[in-house]
Amino acid sequence: MGSLQIQPRLVSSFMGARLFRFSTQHHLPHLFPYNQGTKHVSMQLSRSLSSITNLLFNRRNANELANSKRQRLRPGKVSPRRQVPKEIPRPPYVNSKIPAGIASGSEVHDENGIECMRASGRLAAQVLQYAGTLVKPGITTDEIDQAVHQMIIDNGAYPSPLGYGGFPKSVCTSVNECICHGIPDSRALQDGDIVNIDVTVFLNGYHGDTSATYFCGDVDDEARKLVQVTKESLDKAISICAPGVEFKTIGKTIHDHADRYGYGVVETFVGHGVGRVFHADPVILHYRNNERGRMMLNQTFTIEPMLTMGSINPVMWNDNWTVVTQDGSLSAQFEHTILITPDGAEIMTQC
Repeated sequence: MGSLQIQPRLVSSFMGARLFRFSTQHHLPHLFPYNQGTKHVSMQLSRSLSSITNLLFNRRNANELANSKRQRLRPGKVSPRRQVPKEIPRPPYVNSKIPAGIASGSEVHDENGIECMRASGRLAAQVLQYAGTLVKPGITTDEIDQAVHQMIIDNGAYPSPLGYGGFPKSVCTSVNECICHGIPDSRALQDGDIVNIDVTVFLNGYHGDTSATYFCGDVDDEARKLVQVTKESLDKAISICAPGVEFKTIGKTIHDHADRYGYGVVETFVGHGVGRVFHADPVILHYRNNERGRMMLNQTFTIEPMLTMGSINPVMWNDNWTVVTQDGSLSAQFEHTILITPDGAEIMTQC
């Protein structure tokens, strides 16, 4: 297994204090990593403090990993791409050379669009719930992918990750130190693992996007706590959303909660607008920031914090998708698609 440490200047079209605007998309190598670029003083201070904290995390985690029985994640064998019936509508990026990226323009919906988003979100939630019941020692992530794929197409929907920017599978399965974008393969889940399952479906022209982290067998208390706090950080972030609220409040809410428990907040990957387009504006940062922008009525986007027990620095495998923590420390993630309503926010990805 080879790996490549992600360098911001190499992986992102996001530069400076805001995004450069293109006519179609901000093309990013793989699923919207974010590059801060040059920030104002308060952001630079936050980054400096984050580096110091990360050093402490790295030292602590190096000792913990050395004393644990958990082995570093290694890639397994990836099975051939699964087929989708011809009659199921595909997103426009399938079988094209369109690179992964975030499209300009927010996803704001009329009543029909909202109902379509509810339908796609509900199906995504049902698929995710089913996938979670499969998590047990001995099952492979490829078997989970097979089950997810089948359930999605049985419901007349398309698995959004399949063929997106060349992604070879229908779901992302991120085990232990995998931050995100894990490719399902022949590795069997082991007792004590944690695994994030990230499901997106394309139904009636709209994407529903959600994820959760599950326990495999007997998971230790420290891993359970990380997962619990990550879920709490998402819930707290959703609770502050409403028309006119600044997007930066999301990052502060998540970061404040993670700090209470000494967890790192991954900064490289972001939430995003979702709807007719898989990834659109706005970019949702999960850490403290001073970005501009406010939430709009009938707007849909994801919030998907990734917290770690150690380093927040990502390393990408040679498959150009799988991203793991630099020090091998555990990472957890939860995600919902939400709709901004007159009274706050509606979670669209729940059963």
